[in-house]
Amino acid sequence: MFVPGNSPKMINSADTYGADSLMFDIEDAISITEKDTARHLVANALKAMKFHSETVVRINHPTQTPFGIDDLKVILPAKPCMIRLPKVEDVSEVELVAKEIEKVEKENGWEAGTINVIGAIESVKGLYNVREICKHPRMVAIALGAEDFITDLKTQRTKTGIELYYAREAILMAARDAGIQCMDTVFSDVKDMEGFAAEVTRSRDMGFDGKSVIHPKQITEVHRIYTPDDKQIAKSLKILDAFEDSLKNHKGVLNVDGKMIDKPIVARAQRVIDLAKASGVNVEEKRAQA
Repeated sequence: MFVPGNSPKMINSADTYGADSLMFDIEDAISITEKDTARHLVANALKAMKFHSETVVRINHPTQTPFGIDDLKVILPAKPCMIRLPKVEDVSEVELVAKEIEKVEKENGWEAGTINVIGAIESVKGLYNVREICKHPRMVAIALGAEDFITDLKTQRTKTGIELYYAREAILMAARDAGIQCMDTVFSDVKDMEGFAAEVTRSRDMGFDGKSVIHPKQITEVHRIYTPDDKQIAKSLKILDAFEDSLKNHKGVLNVDGKMIDKPIVARAQRVIDLAKASGVNVEEKRAQA
């Protein structure tokens, strides 16, 4: 969930809504006159408060703006989980941020990899370079920033999302090739919950790992849509148990409910169970109830 970095009230309450990650924004949501205030407010909050959710700070771009390097100097010693690098267009930009992170980790005696990077693709140039960007060792996730991307395309945001279809697919495939997570863009009309649910469902079905949100009421809907239902969990557990049994007993053919099961189906079943666990579902309790 995006949280404006210049709002003490919103920073203080951000951890109460159940978001998996809190993204403190000191970039686009902050006017030029408040950049310094926001970065210090966020840094002090990270040092003074204990957040249960993962903490991410969206900095200003370190080369495209005069603010990014100063953001890193103030934010990194506060030890967020991740830095969100906006408008990334080349892997060299990730490397610049990574070097700053490495320096701070060494200065503080932190383990290498304590702070990582999530990049945001927000331009055609960034999309063309996304595979190389995703493979940088500090990158743990990639996201789509739709508003700037659509502006670069010289088009408009639509209900169907057709203008973002190629970008979503390209970013997702680059993430899968690199073995990192992929997050979908925000849905800015907080009043249109029906449209929001439809977009979250499409993102989930495409294979995204999550959805960025800008309002607390959107969090519950993302969790609901991404959490596998009881039927999906039961079927997946049955497939995984049968697969485990086939390995133990050296069975050459795996059959569940009259259907042949191969490795891709087993992998998809494991994905369902992983999502269920990440969503807080007690999988072992579900197994016992089956």
